[in-house]
Amino acid sequence: MTLKEIAQYLGGELRGAADLEISGPARIEMAKEGEITFLANLKYQHHLQTTKASAILVESEIDGLDLPQIIVQNAYVAFVFLLRLFSPPEERYITGKSDQAVIDPTAQVDPSAHVGPFVYIGPGCKVGKDTTLYPGVVLLKNVQVGDDCIFYPNVSIREECRVGNRVILHNGCVIGSDGFGFAPKDGKYEKIPQLGSVVIEDDVEIGANTTIDRATLGETIIRKGTKLDNLVQIAHNVEVGSHTVIASQTGIAGSTKIGNHVTIAGQVGITGHISVGDGAILAAQSGITKSVPEKNVMFGTPALPLSRQKRIDVSLRHLPEMVKKIHQLENEIIALKEELKKSQK
Repeated sequence: MTLKEIAQYLGGELRGAADLEISGPARIEMAKEGEITFLANLKYQHHLQTTKASAILVESEIDGLDLPQIIVQNAYVAFVFLLRLFSPPEERYITGKSDQAVIDPTAQVDPSAHVGPFVYIGPGCKVGKDTTLYPGVVLLKNVQVGDDCIFYPNVSIREECRVGNRVILHNGCVIGSDGFGFAPKDGKYEKIPQLGSVVIEDDVEIGANTTIDRATLGETIIRKGTKLDNLVQIAHNVEVGSHTVIASQTGIAGSTKIGNHVTIAGQVGITGHISVGDGAILAAQSGITKSVPEKNVMFGTPALPLSRQKRIDVSLRHLPEMVKKIHQLENEIIALKEELKKSQK
């Protein structure tokens, strides 16, 4: 495509040769002649001097740069759309329904759905239009799946769970396993029946080997547009709001409510029966033990507001010098007291 065509597609403002042909997008440090790159993070700015890209997406014109520029409002998002433009649609190599799939006679599978080998669809299940189930997917009794979903190999969905439209579940997801509920009695643990289900709304994407437990009673809910990374654990009766993102190795304990547009970084641990407000940001490796108000940025274990935790971290770096100074002041006070006693005799 020409730069003019790309700029028009992105709604950007072109500075440079409109007829320059571009073969595809690339990272700024790896781009070759004929490719287009982007700059959204200033820590990559030093690559401007060495990049071999033929053009670049930027958020404001860079003076003195001998490279055609397309000015856009958000270079990172624009590059995402550019990747889509140059990426062909994913080839669906499973079509129709495999003879090696096991589909219960009471299940309702739309004729346009694609079911791979070794898929099991249990009694009372419903599978919507143009949904693709790759090999090894298991849907137990009364599972409902919407339209245009993609379930990659070895996804398991337990009884009575419901999945909306355009949901992507990556390899090894487990939806609806029993919540971790045990009541102590006489030195042993009695298993608490987990009688609820999981509801996943539209346009959710869930990473590989992530687990979402069914509710004890009621529903564990993942609201529309939310994205979960690999290796995330969502416990029973948790509710995750819409358009929230949760990174790898995060664990959320039972009955906690996560708001809308929340950002949860990697290895965050969140205790049960609390709430995290809309727009909050939980930094990596934070331990969340209390409810978080909306739009707060939290960090540390136990997590504190980010600005306070940063001040504490800076103070800790100077702790040896501070202890030494305190001892010096203590010695000076003792010496002053001794002198005062002598002067009073």
